Parts: sequence; C-alpha cells; structure tokens
Amino acid sequence: MSDVPALTFSADQAEAYDRVSADLLAQGIDLGEAMLLPRAEGKGSVLAVMGKAGSGKTMLLASLYRALRAAGVDIVSGDYEGRRRKDRRNLAVLAPTNKAASVLRLRGVPATTIHRILYTPVYDPQYEKIAEWLAGQAPRPEVEGLTEIALDRAHAFYQQVPSIPGALAAAGLRGSDFIKGWKRREEPLDVGFVDESSMLDERQLEDLREIFPTLVLFGDPAQLAPVGASGEMVFDKLGDSRKMVLSRIHRQTQDSPILDLAHALGDDSLRFEDFEQMVQDAARQDDRVQWAERVSSDLMARSPVLVWRNVTRIKLIRAFRAAYGAPEDALLPGEPLICDGIELPLKHRKKRIDLEARGLIKGAQVIYLGPGKNEGFARLHVVGAEDPQVSAASIIKIEKPDEEEPFIPSAARMGAAFLHGAAVTIHKAQGSQWEDVQVFAPDLWAAAQAGRSEAGMPLWKRLAYVAITRAEKRLHWVVRNRLALPKGPLGIADLVVRPVPLTLEGLEPEASVS
Repeated sequence: MSDVPALTFSADQAEAYDRVSADLLAQGIDLGEAMLLPRAEGKGSVLAVMGKAGSGKTMLLASLYRALRAAGVDIVSGDYEGRRRKDRRNLAVLAPTNKAASVLRLRGVPATTIHRILYTPVYDPQYEKIAEWLAGQAPRPEVEGLTEIALDRAHAFYQQVPSIPGALAAAGLRGSDFIKGWKRREEPLDVGFVDESSMLDERQLEDLREIFPTLVLFGDPAQLAPVGASGEMVFDKLGDSRKMVLSRIHRQTQDSPILDLAHALGDDSLRFEDFEQMVQDAARQDDRVQWAERVSSDLMARSPVLVWRNVTRIKLIRAFRAAYGAPEDALLPGEPLICDGIELPLKHRKKRIDLEARGLIKGAQVIYLGPGKNEGFARLHVVGAEDPQVSAASIIKIEKPDEEEPFIPSAARMGAAFLHGAAVTIHKAQGSQWEDVQVFAPDLWAAAQAGRSEAGMPLWKRLAYVAITRAEKRLHWVVRNRLALPKGPLGIADLVVRPVPLTLEGLEPEASVS
C-alpha cells in the first residue's frame, strides 16, 4: 500500500479522499496501490467537495493530484498534449479564470483554465517532435534551424518549469513558429478536477461532462452564485450522496483574523453594525486587518477595490484616473483592465479561440502596457496567465458617472473588450485573490439596508464573505467615500518581462516591453 496522506487530514478530509478514491477505482485508477487497472466502462460520475474558506479544499485537491500522478496518471496542462497512450489515464486540473489557475500553480498544482481544455493547440509537425521529446514520448530530435545548444536550453527550461511553450521559447522560437492554430477538443479525457466550481454555469458543466467521465468539483457554497442562476450553484443539483462537506477549519488557518471574520458571518443573528465592530476590534489587535478611512489609489493599480454597486465602481474608477493625472483621451501604461468578453462575429471563430487561449476570457485581469503597432491594437499583460504578454485588437471602454456612453480610448472594429479594472464588483472578483484587498464598506452597508437575500442568506453577508476571502494577507475595510492620493506614478516595471514572448497566430507581432 502506498502512503495515503490521511494522517495529516481531518476526519472530513479523509472521508472525502476515500470517497473520491472509490470513484477513481471504479474507473480503473487505484490510489491505494498507486497503480492503473484495466479501463472500466460505465457511467460517468460527478462528485462535489464543498467547504468554506480555510476548510482544506485546496490541500485535498493537491493531495489527490499527487496521488494520481504517483499512480502513473498523465497530467494534461493545456499547453501541449501528446499522443494518448492506451495503457495510461490522464488528469486535468481546471479553474474558471487565469487568476484562479495561477493560485493553484503557485501551490505546485499544474492547473489550467477551462477554455484551454475545451480547445487544444495545433503544433507544427517539425516542432511537435521537440514537444514529444520533452514530454518523454520520443527520442531527442534533429530539427532544421535549431542547434544542439538551443535544444539543451529547451530541455533545461522544461526540467525547471514543465511548460512546452516556455521550453520552445527558451530555444529561441516564437509562438507563431510552433502553434499553428487551435481546435475544439475531439478526444475525451479521463479525470477532471475543477476548482472554484461555484463560478460554473450549467452550460460549462455540460461541456465538461462531455469531456470527462469522472469530474470532481471543489467549491465554496457560501460564495455568490453565477449571475442569472437564481442563487443556485451547479453542485446544488447533485444528490446528497454525491456531495461531501468539509466543515473543520484547519490549524494553520485558525490564527487568521480574516478567516475569523469570514466565518463569523455564519451567525444568523449577526447585524451589519455588529460585524463592522468586529472588524474594528480585529484591526486593533492584528495588522492583517486594516480599518481604512480612505481607499488607497496605490493598491487599486494592481488589486481592485471591491464594491457591490456599479455606480460606486464607476465613481471610484474616475477618481483613480484623476488621482494619477490620466488624460481623458488615452490610457496610461500600468492602468488595470478587466476583460469583458470577445466581440467577434462567428465567422472569426479561429481568432476568438486564439484570444481565449491566451487568457483573454471574460473576467480576466489585465494590465495595459501601451498601444500596439497597428491601429486599434493594445499591448497587454494578462495577470495569472503562463505566457502573459500579448498584443491584440482591443475595444477598451471607460464608463463615466451619469453618462450612458463610455469613453473609448482603444476602438478596434472587433477583438477583446475591456472595462477599467481599478474597481470591480464583488461578483466579478470571485475566483481571484490578491495579497491586499480593499472592501468598500459603504456599499455593503447599503446592501444591508436594502434587506435583500440570496439563497436564504442576507445578501450583504454573502457579499462580505466573498470580498474578505479574496485577501491572501491583508484586508483593508474602507469606511469612508474618500481616495488617498498615490505615492508615485503608474508604471509597469513590476511586471515580469519574458525574454522571448509568444504571439498569436493571425494577430499583430508582439512588441517588446520596456
């Protein structure tokens, strides 16, 4: 028997691990013996592992990933997929957004986005030989135009970071050299783990069920349901036998004042005024909670202030741009954006897939780097993406208070659409985390005064729970409608510059970033 990490688990985690293991065994994956059995044919299964922040969902997901890998299961990352071997199984770890996937990658789990699994890259046959060699599926190739030293660089990179595009870039290749396009996945996979599954809608779940006979959804039932879902999340419709709840808050999170505040919201008798007093008391005792009289414009440049109302969002964005002296008719390098979707007709399906594959999906956080070489193009840094820099046709809209028509500093005829990202609604912040998070408390007070509920819980409590659990290290509870002036100008020096950035087939060549 291999060592199952149950000794470090709480009882509810161990029970969930065993339940997932049983489903995997029915599919011919034996975690207990770390081996693969003859492939089982039968119905697919969907399990849900639910728990509030700090209950150990990510720890359990990571442990299951390591056990599957030890059993010989191939990991599908989304950037390259070699020939499927009949005697092997595969696993993909997914998240709805780049930011959520990057949180898992930082913890050693090679997660990718749902979009990157629905669509697979088409490699040039010449360079696919290198990918197969790096993935251990073929001998070292001879490739015209590449020296042995270049191949050695690719191999050394891949040993440190298991990314095929990154390794090929280290060899001196550009994305347009080796990725010739993207296609809708034709072959199913075996096992899918989906983090932040409270963000999934029914259509996404059906897409995933077509690909994965075994799905495990990890989600927080206290978060906000997708817009238009009437307060329901996809795992709510599963039978009780298909749902596991992690209720214990683990030792390593018990000293977190942020999580203490999050779990205090579960008290049915708690009023907004009482909760705000708890925040103030926590701020006196621990600097990880800050009682703030003003919104920090410096923090807004990289982590948006979280609000409930759109009118608040628009006013804060206007104040942010004024504080940095941004002109009315242009964006400054370093201004944050949020992708609002792809505005392309159906006949341009390939370009849409290209954009989505590079991380420009609805809700993606992006930093503006500057105008592109061609009219209507913008150079962008996609936060959380594995290859973050891209130049793409962009439609950037900045809404103004009391005005129906937004200001549009970049207006391609079609392409990726963006809104300003210095402030975002709490709904759009789901799936993301930042070291410092500012929560605009006057909006939550307004939600409390409105008396609205969602799925039997006061809306202000759901909003507060989602907002404060976006904070990794510090929570800033902003109590006044004021903005502090920035300490310095906006910039992009903090963004990682890759030596050989990738480009999109059919889009503008990537410009260097200084």
